[in-house]
Amino acid sequence: MGSKLPAMKGRLFTIGLISSWYFSNIGVLLLNKYLLSNYGFKYPIFLTMCHMTACALLSYIGIVWLKLVPMQTIRSRSQLMKIAALSVIFSTSVVGGNISLRFLPVSFNQAVGATTPFFTALFAYLVTFKREAWITYATLVPVVAGVVIASGGEPSFHLYGFIMCIGATAARALKSVLQGILLSSEGEKLNSMNLLLYMAPIAVLVLLPAALIMEPNVMSICVALTRQDKFMAFLLIVNSAMAYFVNLTNFLVTKHTSALTLQVLGNAKGAVAVVVSILLFRNPVSFIGMAGYTLTVIGVILYGESKRRLK
Repeated sequence: MGSKLPAMKGRLFTIGLISSWYFSNIGVLLLNKYLLSNYGFKYPIFLTMCHMTACALLSYIGIVWLKLVPMQTIRSRSQLMKIAALSVIFSTSVVGGNISLRFLPVSFNQAVGATTPFFTALFAYLVTFKREAWITYATLVPVVAGVVIASGGEPSFHLYGFIMCIGATAARALKSVLQGILLSSEGEKLNSMNLLLYMAPIAVLVLLPAALIMEPNVMSICVALTRQDKFMAFLLIVNSAMAYFVNLTNFLVTKHTSALTLQVLGNAKGAVAVVVSILLFRNPVSFIGMAGYTLTVIGVILYGESKRRLK
């Protein structure tokens, strides 16, 4: 009985972590959609800046005060420049994703986002000339075909939103490829929480002038809106805090399970997000659109399986 208790506690802890990861991932996605589309808060760059500000503050508290993970220091100017480059690409991907949510339903946004493995394989080849096995490339065919089918069958298709979503997905994939190259040496490797600690403040410095130029008077408009509706300030704070917890729970789930488990859970998370968003926002869906999304998810699962077997 004594040996079973710690094992059960361990399982419950893992289940709790995974549940928290699901809740924060799907929660921030749905809140972004609600704020940018349904609530009428039309400032995706400023919203992303709020996310990055929360990530910077909460990362500092989590690492320096709470000591969730050991502090890792930047060792050279070169390493700092690499982190800055990753931060700009990361910010671009988040802004693009948030802009797309203004124009696209969450279900279609998730379908396009599922093509990340395609862009990862593409950038890995273009940047590092790394070739995958033919079977791995073959699994990317349904990934892309599914999105093409879903696009044709999407009742709420919006070209600008679609372009932004594709751009965000490509930027996310490029960031993961470059991160593997730029921070590959033992002296420069950072765990994801320390990387976020350094990337987030740089992202804020990049996004602040972008928001002021591209979303003029956003600060005064936000102040006026929060005076009119205190609930909006609450939504912004909760939404920004959840953006940090997405990264924290992502790190903890990977640490306590494995990268493969995270990949499998991520595929299921996309499907859960689609169902929840359709129930909440009542956006119209077609049989062709759902069939396309299903084909994409099947392709992503096959891609992950082929990568695992060839390791």
